[in-house]
Amino acid sequence: MFVMKAVQISRYGGSEVVEIKQVVPSPSTTKPVTDKILVDIKAAGVNPVDWKIREGHMQQMMNPKFPLTLGMDFSGVVQEIGGEGGEGGEEPAPTGLKKGDELYGQAAVPSGGSGAFAEMAVTNADSVAPKPKSLNHTEAAALPLAGVSAWQALVENMQLSSGQKILVHGGAGGIGSIAIPLAKSLGAHVATTVSPDDRQFVAKLGADEVIDYKTQAFEDVVHDYDAVLDTVGGETYSKSFEVLKKEGGGGVIVSMLEQPNAKLMEQFGVKAVFQFTQVNRERLTKLAQWVDKNGIKVNVDRVFPIDDAAKALDYVKDVHPRGKVVLTMQ
Repeated sequence: MFVMKAVQISRYGGSEVVEIKQVVPSPSTTKPVTDKILVDIKAAGVNPVDWKIREGHMQQMMNPKFPLTLGMDFSGVVQEIGGEGGEGGEEPAPTGLKKGDELYGQAAVPSGGSGAFAEMAVTNADSVAPKPKSLNHTEAAALPLAGVSAWQALVENMQLSSGQKILVHGGAGGIGSIAIPLAKSLGAHVATTVSPDDRQFVAKLGADEVIDYKTQAFEDVVHDYDAVLDTVGGETYSKSFEVLKKEGGGGVIVSMLEQPNAKLMEQFGVKAVFQFTQVNRERLTKLAQWVDKNGIKVNVDRVFPIDDAAKALDYVKDVHPRGKVVLTMQ
């Protein structure tokens, strides 16, 4: 029997509800069943959805039991594969992973994991993949949700190809900072909206055109684009229809926040998609291969120790970091 640290809440609220607890894992956690993996967590990525879960904004979708261990994204080391030495003739999940391998992915409670903001976690075999070899654990922990979101949007929903033009809203954020180099590697021309302080940052990522959203109206700057990636929503989403091309079947806007607006789709003759990002082994594997092949760097804005998890959640909520924020377990 061992004791581990975990970041938990027993009620919804602000930073005051976040507790660092010494938890004794249950037998089902330390001996994972088939299709589950026990992971030694080295680092965990902090996403906007984490503070939204803390405050209760997601309870209609997930309705969790308390105490709830927070956290989704992680990077770590395989401790045990479900079914290895298990009872009842269980077979290990077909992950290609073995004890001691480095992996990354998600361990979110709503998806059947035990929560990534902890020194150990159980997760689904389909929610992980081998970690990118070119990234350390801190960088890899920042990648799963943001990286798969960019991949699913650009490669799958947009089918972005060489010579096309894409506008990425919020290019300095977690998703945007991956989407820009991904779009460039696909051969696209990239414009992005950022604050003045982030102009140089996104230019280094490869952005061809940088728009200061505080002083410039993007709909007056770019026209006839093939695709828009919306991570902002609201008025930004509505105005984005104006910049998409109408001929040849029209352009496509993929939003992480807004449901398709049928009226605007008809008015501008374009396609709109709401993306619910699904992190799975196939996408994580392709993402890792792309990162390693292209020497992609993941920008970690700030690193917090697990004991400062409440501060990390507030930082993501209030500061809008450049890239990602990460918790380290040791």
